[in-house]
Amino acid sequence: QVQLVESGGGLVQAGGSLRLSCEASGRTFRSSAMGWFRQAPGKEREFGAAITYNGVGTLYADSVKGRFTISRDNAKNMVYLQMNNLKPEDTAVYYCAVAKFGVAGPAADAYAYWGQGTQVTVSS
Repeated sequence: QVQLVESGGGLVQAGGSLRLSCEASGRTFRSSAMGWFRQAPGKEREFGAAITYNGVGTLYADSVKGRFTISRDNAKNMVYLQMNNLKPEDTAVYYCAVAKFGVAGPAADAYAYWGQGTQVTVSS
């Protein structure tokens, strides 16, 4: 069983930055890809970014590419999402997720475990 706890969300003005953190428990973390998803009010959950088990490969949704950076520290069982130049449309609950395998893409069914989410609100 894997447990995930996100932190770092909050309220920020447009153009600002936030860094989300996700702490994972469980032995599968280091062999699993990780992802960040988000869900805005009234919308479906959407993919944001993913990183391979060893941190070498990353993948981003077009909506966040060039502004967000995903990273991980396997020694600490942590995954991060650095978010720069935030826009009001980035407002959502952000979730981290553990993938079923060492490499994963944007499909939600590639992920086995999910955190409870952290709220990010960007004001205009």
